[in-house]
Amino acid sequence: MRTFLLCVLFVSTYCYSFAQQNLYSKAYGDAKNKAIVFLHGGPGYNSVSFEVSTATVLADMGFYVIVYDQRGCGRSKADSNSQYNFKEAFDDLNSIYDKYKVKSATLIGHSFGGTHAVLFAKKFVEKVDNIILVGSPLSYQMTFKNIISRCKKIYTEKSSPQLQYITMLEKMDTNSLDYSSYCFIHAMSNGFYKAKNPSAKSVTINTSLKNDPDASYLSSMTREPVAGFHRTEHYTTLNLSTPLTELITKKVKVYGIYGQEDGLFDQNQFDKLQDIIGASNFMIVPNASHSIFIDQQDAFVETVKKIILTEQVR
Repeated sequence: MRTFLLCVLFVSTYCYSFAQQNLYSKAYGDAKNKAIVFLHGGPGYNSVSFEVSTATVLADMGFYVIVYDQRGCGRSKADSNSQYNFKEAFDDLNSIYDKYKVKSATLIGHSFGGTHAVLFAKKFVEKVDNIILVGSPLSYQMTFKNIISRCKKIYTEKSSPQLQYITMLEKMDTNSLDYSSYCFIHAMSNGFYKAKNPSAKSVTINTSLKNDPDASYLSSMTREPVAGFHRTEHYTTLNLSTPLTELITKKVKVYGIYGQEDGLFDQNQFDKLQDIIGASNFMIVPNASHSIFIDQQDAFVETVKKIILTEQVR
């Protein structure tokens, strides 16, 4: 699943001693407007697809949009001292806040970025206005089981030789990095990340993405953050039910925007998430998959606008 975690730039070393100083970041819009910080997926992906497609659109709607590539991801160079853990990631994100003089912001967490957002908010609740989960797992293990179930059905119906590999996958250690990696590989090979019938606008957006100077990063995943977060945080075993519940009790507003055709999730996981954040704060977007901000950009930006303006998501 494309999606990861981290941040950028100079901040006083005595405050955030582990913040990396050479991370890529960029802001769009007027700094006086309400801030949005985008947390990309992974671990190991980057913010290029959101930045090129959607950052300016939200900025033109009156928001101050900040994007960055997390440590060792995309345009942020690897740091030989990086530990790839959440403490380090939070230090980097705090440095982003400081760099752009942001006191609080709405965090848009895409895929693994949602995990980053939730755990950051748990520790720094005063810095978070809202959390918007976009195609982000509530439980990674539930996600893997769903991927295996769907792939098994597809391979059985097609009498595909790939079925033997699903059988092998079912016998693997579910906490291992190989297990999660193979699950995501099968998900990608079966189109779980793509809308079945792309809208005309999404086709136009994807064409512009391919023509962008940073297009090479769209298919770029770096392994170091993946292996690092698995080693230090066992991220593939995380279930966010408890942290999310704690945030709700602290009056942090959490919203979910998910694509109806996102093959990573089943209705059971959606139901559990709605039980925690509230059905009125949860939205399923038709004809969209994992990257809703591309698949159905108009619906996505309008929903984000309503959320930040404290209007109810319908």
